[in-house]
Amino acid sequence: MTVTPQGAKSGNGARARAKTGSRAGTETGTAVGTGTGTNTRARADTRAEAAPRPRSEPGIKADVGGSVALPAARTVPRSPAKPPEPSSHRFLARAAFVTIALSIVGALLGLGRDQALAHFFGAGSETDAFLVAWTVPECAATLLIEDGLAFVLIPAFSVAVARRARGGVGDPVRALVAATLPKLSLACLTASGMLIVGAPYLVAALAPGLPHPGLAVDCMRLTATCVLTFGLAGYCSAALRAHGRFIAPAVIYVAYNTAIITAMFVLGGHWGVRSAALGVAMGGALMVMVQLPSLLRQLRRREATGAEPGGEEARPVDLTLIGTVLLFALCRQSQVLIERFLASSLPAGAISHLNYAQKVAQMPMVLSLMLCTVTFPVVARAVAEGDTERARRRVERDLALVSCTVLLGAAAIAACAPQIIQLLFQRGAFTAQDTAATAAVMRVYALGLLGHALVGALVRSYFSTGRPTWYPLVAMTAGIITTSWIGALTVGSWGVCGIAAANAVGVTVSAGLLLYGMGSRSVPIRTRRVVAELSKPVRAAVVASLAGGLCASRADSPVLGLLAGGTAVTVVFALLAWALRVQGFAPALRSVTRRRPHVRFR
Repeated sequence: MTVTPQGAKSGNGARARAKTGSRAGTETGTAVGTGTGTNTRARADTRAEAAPRPRSEPGIKADVGGSVALPAARTVPRSPAKPPEPSSHRFLARAAFVTIALSIVGALLGLGRDQALAHFFGAGSETDAFLVAWTVPECAATLLIEDGLAFVLIPAFSVAVARRARGGVGDPVRALVAATLPKLSLACLTASGMLIVGAPYLVAALAPGLPHPGLAVDCMRLTATCVLTFGLAGYCSAALRAHGRFIAPAVIYVAYNTAIITAMFVLGGHWGVRSAALGVAMGGALMVMVQLPSLLRQLRRREATGAEPGGEEARPVDLTLIGTVLLFALCRQSQVLIERFLASSLPAGAISHLNYAQKVAQMPMVLSLMLCTVTFPVVARAVAEGDTERARRRVERDLALVSCTVLLGAAAIAACAPQIIQLLFQRGAFTAQDTAATAAVMRVYALGLLGHALVGALVRSYFSTGRPTWYPLVAMTAGIITTSWIGALTVGSWGVCGIAAANAVGVTVSAGLLLYGMGSRSVPIRTRRVVAELSKPVRAAVVASLAGGLCASRADSPVLGLLAGGTAVTVVFALLAWALRVQGFAPALRSVTRRRPHVRFR
């Protein structure tokens, strides 16, 4: 991600003094190229200029139209890294705001997708068959988009963008694409073909007790195509985020869920639940299409400087690093595989109850981690420049804000679970019994939300260095073993609630180990101070959940119950967070209440 440079003030002053005849000259070197000036020509020139520069350099001249030409070679040594100016913090806040807003739209469409699935097919054997096939896009999204390759590609692209910004012959970004994209495409295409051929065996291994395995095989063959499309979509997302472009990557789940919903409404009557699987295949293709124009613009930007392509070789991506990252992501996703394996022996609908509860419960975690999605390139850039102090401050701020956000959401879910599930799903084939079972599971899942959020935030710090490390895999493996043993021991007596409890305990173990290992293996944060800060929102969330549950239970209708419980949770949590001086509460409040100036994101 391109961040506003430390010397932005002096650089902007120099550009402002250039004879451009417009204010646009002060905007061409900003982190995102927002172009807040009113000159239309300047905006076009800003979009056409070369890659974002980490700082202003002498020798840069502005032409009459407001565009800036980079010098052919660097003439002065880079100054030591300094803490970012407030403008970079404003950029991060704006980028996070836009990303979270689009992610909320995508999450709401995801709920609409689950609502359509529940409405048309209920929570029976047909839905269970689709959800076994749904394991493929779930794992592919984790491996290829959300975690996995992103932890490898974003640091690699961040280094390439920094080298491109220094000028000289050749384009490191395009060289990196040429060296990695063909290999990734071939690997994903091969994996898709293997899944299509081996679908019957995979279904038998994942859910041996499934009553309709043939339907699950049909769905899995359709969803297997997403391995290729998700791989390409994840590659585009990593490249764009490293360039400081966040809108297109945030839109992908809007396109994806829209395709699935449309397929169910149009083809559900003829194809049954197979229509949802077809929607997965179409949605994967749309994820690539919505990002491709923006990525092509970034790859063409080097041509405007007049540099000769191919003059600088790309750094090879460490295969050991790729292996550690993919194994970690696969190990993390195996929690879902373990849950569905254990639930396949329970009565029909158990897998569906777990799925619906997990999809709703994880929303606070997903939204809280959007901040880390925006700041991960910043941490990777700081580590690459040797600015450990800047990286440490950024990681500690992220942990405080992530924990505060996810615990507020967990408190609301625990307090209002029956009302939320009833309003979202209880219609059509989804009965009141399904609502009660799903709400009970969701309350148990809420206990592990902080652990899930911490794992997602901490592992980015481990992989931000761009060096292989096996410690995250070891920590995640310990959590998976814990989940497996507890789930096997409790599924017979507690059913789906025992499986959810095993998930919560296992991921909390992994989060604790990752937090303990921060230091020489990762960004060296002040662990004891971080743990002390985390205890404050935990206490606030427990009290807020009890107060919200009491208020929600007094209301007769689910709407009034959700309003009463949600309001009580928010008020109590806010008051306690203020009284306890929770570190992540004040920044979150300021980000909501602060007046935001107009800004364009490309």
